[in-house]
Amino acid sequence: MSGSVEVAAPMTEEALQLLCASSPFVRFTGLQLIALTDQGARSTWRMPWRAEFERVDGSGQWQGGIIGALIDTAGCLGLIAANGGRAGTVDLRIDFLRPASGPYLDAVSLVRRVGRTLAVVDVEVASERGQLMAVGRGSFFVEQTS
Repeated sequence: MSGSVEVAAPMTEEALQLLCASSPFVRFTGLQLIALTDQGARSTWRMPWRAEFERVDGSGQWQGGIIGALIDTAGCLGLIAANGGRAGTVDLRIDFLRPASGPYLDAVSLVRRVGRTLAVVDVEVASERGQLMAVGRGSFFVEQTS
């Protein structure tokens, strides 16, 4: 990670997994935390393929809205992991680089800046082969825990 991000109080992996388990959407998507590093500022997430995520029957391609939801969710949860407080999306920008296919997608969330009320998080989405599929940047409101 280039530079350091000051955060309020990083969450433990166990606390983050409990938070994920409490979300019906996260449970539906099957999103899983793979790694939490750099004091929570970097997190890696995996979303497994579901038939409901297919763009067009028989294409084997992930629908763009699902990739967008992965970026939004990984970014928000990554911020919560780093900061320990509540967060919510203010703005989200996504560049789709190529059609995505495969049994899962990995998203790496990197908290770039945490301010008093807003934070910026970058997310990269890659295939199981490590090929970059999409990149996103989200602005999130933050609620400090202290």
